[in-house]
Amino acid sequence: MSEKIYIGVDLGGTAVKVGICNEEGQLLHTYEGPTEVDKGADTIVANIEKYVRRVVEESPFAWEQVAGVGAGVAGFTNVREGIIILAPNVGLKDFPIREILEQRLGKPIKIDNDANVAALGEAWGGAGKGIENCVCYTLGTGVGGGIIMNGKIYQGFSGMAGELGHMSVVPDLEAIGCGCGQMGCLETVSSATGIIRMAKDAVARGDRTSLSHVENIMAKDVFDAAKAGDEAAIRIVNRAAFYLGKSMAAVAVVLNPELFIVGGGVSKAGDILFNEVRSVFAKLTPEPVQRGMQIVPATLGNDAGMVGAAGLFLRS
Repeated sequence: MSEKIYIGVDLGGTAVKVGICNEEGQLLHTYEGPTEVDKGADTIVANIEKYVRRVVEESPFAWEQVAGVGAGVAGFTNVREGIIILAPNVGLKDFPIREILEQRLGKPIKIDNDANVAALGEAWGGAGKGIENCVCYTLGTGVGGGIIMNGKIYQGFSGMAGELGHMSVVPDLEAIGCGCGQMGCLETVSSATGIIRMAKDAVARGDRTSLSHVENIMAKDVFDAAKAGDEAAIRIVNRAAFYLGKSMAAVAVVLNPELFIVGGGVSKAGDILFNEVRSVFAKLTPEPVQRGMQIVPATLGNDAGMVGAAGLFLRS
């Protein structure tokens, strides 16, 4: 067995997901175990080591075939030095994870934030397979993003490129504060959190909507109501789609990607979201920029982080 394999680690606050990929970006074998954040940094690192070794032991591959281990972390990372600057969900701060894992595993280690890694996963082995230039949005509790240029993650000067959720797109009179400290960010309207907030506001205003009968409104409830013809829900979905399309229009004239990939829980809304996003994008973007460009849903789902983390050695 001479084939090289790459291991991707998706480090989350609840679970650590580990996957083996080949050089073509195919996910071949996976393993998942608890992070155990409450037990501290030593236990988290020990668990990562244990799960990485376990996934290889359970696969048909040998440890000697592992060419590198990549890790995606939900938080701020110093990619060049391999340090987790701050990962609140994991409880790590200024943590030299690359150095520690290299000592424990005896393999090269690379890290990046979870949004960049998910974007790389989709570009390498998912909806963007074969595409050199694409931009990925992840619509979940917040809005994450990643930029792939010439087949590689675009990091920017300090590694902060691709913070698409913090583009200021909402006009001042309509803007509300974002968790980042700024006003009018895309995340405030196009994330699941933003959609739920707008739905609760509609109910509080006394709008006629079936959502007033839903006890704990979730983003899915809003999309379901919109699909059923609920006018208030339709307005909310269209607003979320408008600002998402507006942000893509701004990105397109700067980066000219071939593909926008949209993933995360909100993307599961399907055509009711995507059709409006595409319509808004077409209205706000010069026609030459639109030629040959597509807006598509992500395909890897929860596997994107593992695939992208493994791809850090070949596509970053």
